[in-house]
Amino acid sequence: MTHLVPLAAEVDEDKVTPGVLGFIVFAVMALAVWGLMKSMNKQMGRIEFKEAPEAEETPGAAKEAPKEAARGAAKGSAQE
Repeated sequence: MTHLVPLAAEVDEDKVTPGVLGFIVFAVMALAVWGLMKSMNKQMGRIEFKEAPEAEETPGAAKEAPKEAARGAAKGSAQE
């Protein structure tokens, strides 16, 4: 016990440290974040996500589409 007395004399009275209470608060916050992440992971796993199928085009339809758009634009400007 006497070997701890020199260590106690070296402690600065003006120094502020978080101490045990700071550690407990930090540990509780860490456990809360861990629990929230675990819950979020479970909830995200329950989501069923299905993408809508894309409209499949034939190679010829892709080439014809710009021509039809150009014809429609030409008709629209001719009607004005």
